[in-house]
Amino acid sequence: MSKRINYIHIAPQAMEILYTQEAYFHEQFRQSDTLNMTTWELVKLRVSQINQCAFCIDMHSKDALKMGEQPERIWGLSAWKDMPLYSEAERVALAWAELLTAGLPVDDDAYQLTLNTFGDKAMVNLTVAVNAINSWNRMVKVFQPQVGLYQPN
Repeated sequence: MSKRINYIHIAPQAMEILYTQEAYFHEQFRQSDTLNMTTWELVKLRVSQINQCAFCIDMHSKDALKMGEQPERIWGLSAWKDMPLYSEAERVALAWAELLTAGLPVDDDAYQLTLNTFGDKAMVNLTVAVNAINSWNRMVKVFQPQVGLYQPN
């Protein structure tokens, strides 16, 4: 396989868009009780699983562990619907993330449940966050940075 370009160095201004989003989410999710850093990390990991993005699965698993996440919740994430390990808010966020990642129509029930769980601003933040991790997954799948090199700060 040929070596892929380093997309971060080739187009740093384009990548800054995604980094700026990440900084915004860090600020927002640190301030929220229901849509918090733990839920956001689980969403990033679940979306990366769906997209089969090995680099991002590795990264977000390590980040979640560093944040103090229980290993069982990371291992069980692919079957979260059948496991009693996740809060109601986490379940709503994961369902929303799966729905958006699959590109399926958003019915009124899913919309209202997400809105009722998180409120207006957090629902918008969650929606943009899901789109952001999908963007990261697609970038990484194209440019294929080496899996396993990521070390959390």
